[in-house]
Amino acid sequence: MRQFRAYLIEQDGQRQHKAGFVTLDEGRLDAGDVLIRVLWSSINYKDALAGTGKGRIIRRFPCVGGIDLAGIVEHSAAPRFKPGDQVLATSYDIGVAHHGGYAEYALIPGGWVVPLPEGLSLRQAMALGTAGFTAALGVQRMEENRLKPENGPVIVTGATGGVGSLAVDMLAQRGYEVVALTGKPEQAEWLKSLGAARVMLRSELDLKNIRPLDKGLWAGAVDNLGGEVLSWIASTMKPWGTIASIGLAASSDLNTTVMPFILRGVSLLGIDSGYVGAAIREHIWARLASDLKPAHFERLTREISFDELPQEFDRYIAGQAHGRVVVRVSQ
Repeated sequence: MRQFRAYLIEQDGQRQHKAGFVTLDEGRLDAGDVLIRVLWSSINYKDALAGTGKGRIIRRFPCVGGIDLAGIVEHSAAPRFKPGDQVLATSYDIGVAHHGGYAEYALIPGGWVVPLPEGLSLRQAMALGTAGFTAALGVQRMEENRLKPENGPVIVTGATGGVGSLAVDMLAQRGYEVVALTGKPEQAEWLKSLGAARVMLRSELDLKNIRPLDKGLWAGAVDNLGGEVLSWIASTMKPWGTIASIGLAASSDLNTTVMPFILRGVSLLGIDSGYVGAAIREHIWARLASDLKPAHFERLTREISFDELPQEFDRYIAGQAHGRVVVRVSQ
């Protein structure tokens, strides 16, 4: 039986976190229809929380981490895939309750697998990963709610993160005036190189005195922070503005009033990329290979080896990462 390397997250008898590289065989893989030789994965903040035990992410122990993977089909019981196909898989239970992308092989249910769209390489697919899929889903939903470049500026919070930086790039390409909000002044020029027209620092905001309705500034917003920042965004939206609520890096709380929603017609859209159905998922990936394909993959992406994975988790937890990190799992 074939053996391979994997990064396994476990708990010991005292429920203490334990994670590291191990050798597994195919008999240890979870149930699935498509056996994939994994070439690339990526790091999301969720992966760092799971890998370090800093967050309650893993729902079943032991579990191979990595919520994203891309590679080549080795065997398939799903009729739509055949050996040699290039595919990707993200979200669902991958890397949290089903062995994930931090392994040289993965066995995945066929309904979770997406054919690699023409126009993307496997490496580019992982430079996007869950972060890119989520950003693109947010852009699509905002535009379905009548967001257009001529409506006014769009603010992106947590702009140096994976979702934020990709959203900056995608929106700028589509002709929007993008304002990037960040707590990292040293990354201001990098954000401008991705297309941000202006960079705002979180330290500039007075989040202790948020008015129910303030001056309307934004036609759209991609929010990765939640908490007081999202409250401030709601109060400063233009009439008929659209907010895509994507993350809670600052807080899961939201203290606001109904006034932006009933007096300015503001829409607050929740973006959940975890369990989107196959039809929408493949449509979004097709857009990521065409009109939403980032223009600055190289500026956005840094590559690491499989061996470097654990120390990269520490960088994420310490707030030192920006953009996207792709992991070369195997040759």
